[in-house]
Amino acid sequence: MISYAPFWETLRKSKETTYTLIYKYHISSSTIDKLRKNKPLTTTTINDLCYILKCGIGDIVVYIPNDDDQRL
Repeated sequence: MISYAPFWETLRKSKETTYTLIYKYHISSSTIDKLRKNKPLTTTTINDLCYILKCGIGDIVVYIPNDDDQRL
């Protein structure tokens, strides 16, 4: 399972808020909702968040093994 828990900690430590992500950087409110619900995001969106927050991908996302993960 992909978790965006690191994103929330990174956002909290930054000078940005969900408000600035939406209104200053034009990140959609649906993207914020996807982050809250650990729903899939594009790598472009993750790249944008890394750029805005000046962080690495590990500061945005973490993989947590889960029995519900799709088997290949």
